[in-house]
Amino acid sequence: MPTALALLLGLLLLLRAQITDRGGLGNLVDTALPWSGALIPLLLAGALRRRSATAALALLLPAGAWLALFGGLLLDKSQPGGDLVVLTHNVGADNPDPTGTARALAASDAHVLALEELTPQARPVYEQELAANYPHHTVQGAVGLWSRLPLTGTTPVDLEQNAGPLAATAPAATSRALRTTVTTAKGPLVVYVAHLGSVRVFPRNGFWTDSRDRGARALARAVAADASERLVLLGDLNGTTDDRAFTGLTAQLRSAQETAGEGFGFSYPAAFPVVRIDQVLVRGVESRRSWVLPATGSDHLPVAAVIGWDQASRQRR
Repeated sequence: MPTALALLLGLLLLLRAQITDRGGLGNLVDTALPWSGALIPLLLAGALRRRSATAALALLLPAGAWLALFGGLLLDKSQPGGDLVVLTHNVGADNPDPTGTARALAASDAHVLALEELTPQARPVYEQELAANYPHHTVQGAVGLWSRLPLTGTTPVDLEQNAGPLAATAPAATSRALRTTVTTAKGPLVVYVAHLGSVRVFPRNGFWTDSRDRGARALARAVAADASERLVLLGDLNGTTDDRAFTGLTAQLRSAQETAGEGFGFSYPAAFPVVRIDQVLVRGVESRRSWVLPATGSDHLPVAAVIGWDQASRQRR
């Protein structure tokens, strides 16, 4: 039995892309896959208990596949330097202490703060508490960006109707994404802030990701059509970068956690994080460091990254 389970686990890791997405099964497997590594020591213990050399040898397949997929994340890839600190946080519609959350964010030393799940009741609290450190801000519906540097050209981005990369006609009151430009000493930085649709689990319909997947495709099209040299996407994407729904985005953007973090950087749920669904993705700049901040009153943890102008950008300038 341990031998068969080891081989099955190895095949799951190797052939994960072939798993059907009917009922959201493929999305669920993609999301949970990092935790499959926890099964390897359990299977090894079973092989040792049975004194089965065959089972122990079979474990080389899943162990090698898991390390190939996720081993690099365990290393500390942070580097010194950088130009800006960016931070994203789903502040939580049910947050019992928005004032405390706002003060924690104000003390983070970030240059740019992206907030998701803003409510009309909590929005004035964040505007008041962040005003001293972040004189520039914009809010579109339930997402907003606070900045120490000037912002220009803000537009909502339509995630539901797929109306195009920069759908300025999207109703601001219901917007879940925005695009704006941060004016820096080294040139403009385009920033997208997004909160994709929630994932739901239904007894009969399985893992429901339709709204989120539509939003991911809309974002991917927006980024593809955006000619900006330097671009950052911040937000709660309700999915990991391993999820096949984000192939269009990850083909164009690099994850700050994967390139400059240490570990998986899990951000949800705050009480016991098991998945990273809050993301910092970049293009035209390089990530120098990525980390997860302490819990606030939200059910998400804030995530941050230090970014710098990459060598290619310096040469073009």
